[in-house]
Amino acid sequence: MKIERIELHLIRLPLVHPFETSFGRAFERPCVLVAMHSEGLTGWGECVAGDGPWYSSETVETAWHILRDFMLPALQGQAIQTAADVLPLLEHIRGHQMARAALEMAAWDLLGKAQNTALATMLGGVRQQVSVGVSIGIEPTIAEQLARVEQYVNAGYGRVKLKIKPGWDVEPVRAIRERWPDLRLQVDANSAYTLDALPIFQELDQVGLLLIEQPLNHDDIVEHARLQQQLQTPICLDESIQSPDHARWALAIGACRIINIKVGRVGGLTAAKAIHDLCAAQQVPVWCGGMLETNIGRAANLALASLPNFTLPGDISASARYYREDIAAPDFVLNTDSTVTVPTGPGLGVEVIPARLAAARQR
Repeated sequence: MKIERIELHLIRLPLVHPFETSFGRAFERPCVLVAMHSEGLTGWGECVAGDGPWYSSETVETAWHILRDFMLPALQGQAIQTAADVLPLLEHIRGHQMARAALEMAAWDLLGKAQNTALATMLGGVRQQVSVGVSIGIEPTIAEQLARVEQYVNAGYGRVKLKIKPGWDVEPVRAIRERWPDLRLQVDANSAYTLDALPIFQELDQVGLLLIEQPLNHDDIVEHARLQQQLQTPICLDESIQSPDHARWALAIGACRIINIKVGRVGGLTAAKAIHDLCAAQQVPVWCGGMLETNIGRAANLALASLPNFTLPGDISASARYYREDIAAPDFVLNTDSTVTVPTGPGLGVEVIPARLAAARQR
């Protein structure tokens, strides 16, 4: 297929409930959407970069600049037979994984529609439903934190991930564990600690957590390996894993026992599948993280998480968890067994609603 035209849409959606991490408190979600056109079909991709360089060095503005001025000109008019064909056309551009991933996602969607094949099938998925959990931000008080957890436990989520930061860690986690002794519970520090916080992690080590996610610096693997040696609870790396090579290096030195795979962070679905395959070969479980995606990115996450080594619940909550009105349909809902059904339509299996896109569009 020849890539005839590519459009960028910068949108902004209000969150149902403010979402706080160690980076700060968010009330809305911006993102750049990519529309790739060929032969009367349109493939959609989502760039998960946020307003500021907190989780990643990428932002919506840097992504817009790199996509518009460098990546789109490299793809315009090019012929592709597989989504992976996009990657060599961009290999002269360093970094900018989230922008790269958005274009590759659009190519997967476009080709899936042309072939009348679901993305999950194209990737080699084996599940019709994916086990999911919910990621819960930091609340002002423990009472409010418990109320928020109760809301989602009652909604049917079988696994909870709690955001933590210095000064908000052991006490709220213990309170949740006391209230729900059998709840599958994990924590995410988003790189907020140093090795000096070892006593805190040793206390968390006694609470029966599934994992401790990215406790130390965002680009570190060496000190994570030192920390893992002193804990029984598995460390899961997120921000540190930006490519299949990073995953290989981290596993080689024992920096983690679990990897969180995010499509945007690693540069696309091709790289995400490569990390999945690497971990599967070494019997290291993986799970799919979330970035407050719209239904476009959520559909891609579900397709990815249908692969066999995604054995832990992903952060792929129901659409209504974050947005009252998404820009794409159909919405995803939580099944009674804490799963979400993998889309089966061609490509991503969702369609953008033009009126909603126009209402949310900033540029």
